[in-house]
Amino acid sequence: MTGSESLIQDVIKANEEFYRAFESLNIERMAEIWLQDESVQVIHPGWQAKRGWDEVKDSWDTIFSNTGYMEFDITDVHVLVGGEFARVSCTENLRSVVGSEQSMGQVQATNIFLQRGERWLMVHHHGSPIFTT
Repeated sequence: MTGSESLIQDVIKANEEFYRAFESLNIERMAEIWLQDESVQVIHPGWQAKRGWDEVKDSWDTIFSNTGYMEFDITDVHVLVGGEFARVSCTENLRSVVGSEQSMGQVQATNIFLQRGERWLMVHHHGSPIFTT
């Protein structure tokens, strides 16, 4: 495996860890994969942008406290690594339970990671719903 292939595999692993943390509905686990400073940002489908770790963390707390179950099948993964930044675009095929309602849907996501030492930490997550006609 070449150096660039190894970097891409490391980013794919970081992206997978993000979705496992998301599925866990556990804020401590989610916090482990994020850079925790004022540069981070999240845009959940239908939400205003949340900027800085405090707002980002609060958004995850809100989602986790209102969701009973979440499962992702990630497809159409594309990775670009440039220096200390990496971008992952992918399709989130998700199943969730909120209250007594189960739903299934698709979200097109962009995840940006920053390399810190050997780790890739998330600095940006943006999800846009995919509507089918």
